[in-house]
Amino acid sequence: MSVPSSELRQRILFTALILLIYRFGTFVPIPGINVEVLKKFFASEGANIFGMINLFSGGALERMSIFALNIMPYITASIIMQLLTSMYKGLEALKKEGEYGRAKLNQYTRYLTIVLAFFQSLGVYYALANPEHNAFITDSKIFMWTTCVSLVGGTVMLMWFGERITNSGIGNGISLIIFVGIVSSLPASMVQIFDLSKTGVYSWFTILFFFAAFVLFLMLVCFIEKTHKRIKIQYPNAAMMKASGMADSSFLPLKINISGVIPPIFASSILMFPAAIVQFTGTDGDFFVSILRRGGALYLLLFAALITFFSYFYSSIIFNTEEVSNNLKKSNCFILGIRPGSATSGYLDKIVSRLTLLGAVYLSFVCIVPEILVTNYSIPLQLGGTGILIMVNVVMDLVNQIQSHLFASRYGTSGGTPRRRKIRVRG
Repeated sequence: MSVPSSELRQRILFTALILLIYRFGTFVPIPGINVEVLKKFFASEGANIFGMINLFSGGALERMSIFALNIMPYITASIIMQLLTSMYKGLEALKKEGEYGRAKLNQYTRYLTIVLAFFQSLGVYYALANPEHNAFITDSKIFMWTTCVSLVGGTVMLMWFGERITNSGIGNGISLIIFVGIVSSLPASMVQIFDLSKTGVYSWFTILFFFAAFVLFLMLVCFIEKTHKRIKIQYPNAAMMKASGMADSSFLPLKINISGVIPPIFASSILMFPAAIVQFTGTDGDFFVSILRRGGALYLLLFAALITFFSYFYSSIIFNTEEVSNNLKKSNCFILGIRPGSATSGYLDKIVSRLTLLGAVYLSFVCIVPEILVTNYSIPLQLGGTGILIMVNVVMDLVNQIQSHLFASRYGTSGGTPRRRKIRVRG
């Protein structure tokens, strides 16, 4: 077997080992937790504000393990740094300094992750230490510090796991950790569905229809995520390049869903904010909680509106049309039929705006349909639209990376001697 194939096998085994350690850590509880009180808390309606974190952590928050916060503080820190980089010229200049600049930005992201994880761990502690349902064995304040140290340490360990997988394993480590946490909820959902069929709540025909609809839903998400709008880019000296057998043009691919899964995450976090305030402060806010209940008409309407807003906001940050236009102009490339400079920037703005609208409609559909099914038809689907989007994107990225390694194994080197291929030139 060739060296690259052996390397791919080692990378896969290393990734599987790290993910197994992560899953084991989700069952290691922090000190001082009263398990019975914790189960009652998460069985109540008050635990809904932790639903997304608990889903991404694979149930680690529900078990109050050392990995309860999962990698969410790092995700939040990365998004904040991305926003700050687009707002402040100093960070933007640092980003353009190559490997050194990226290393410094990663360092700042790690520091911000620790700060965010500390404050989130404090929030979790005060939510669980509520006098109505104190989930700790005593009222001693020492458990506040043990909770913070355990949760922050768990987040830092997961951040290190993600970086190790990215560098020495296969796929994006942070995405794979979230993926494993989400997928771990699937067996419980399937067991609940089969239990409902045994009790007569659902017929077997209904269950088969549900699984068929779920597969079609996944196929739709895969199709949209792989769909691109290709804008033809013409190279300079096209005639000379064509005469020498080289490609005289290329394409600028633009996804329909340019902003990815960030808009649903932001939108759901904002909608959970009123319930979080009521939960942490203990004030009487049943009115706000009831009108913004998950699956309600107002909730779904605001959810779609916020997804649309963040889709436009985030796509304008990750795809700067003026920067792309300037880079094309510096390279003496141009879009067919469009003059370089401001005309190219305006043309790209128009294309991106239309794609963002389609992407916002697509994201709203993917995120709202599961909410309706769970709320109105009591289908135990814990994933939600955001979880489905993350699953599909992570699997597609993983498959692409494995194919790249297999391609390198086929056309790469073996034993230090490059493989030669005969090239037939048509004359």
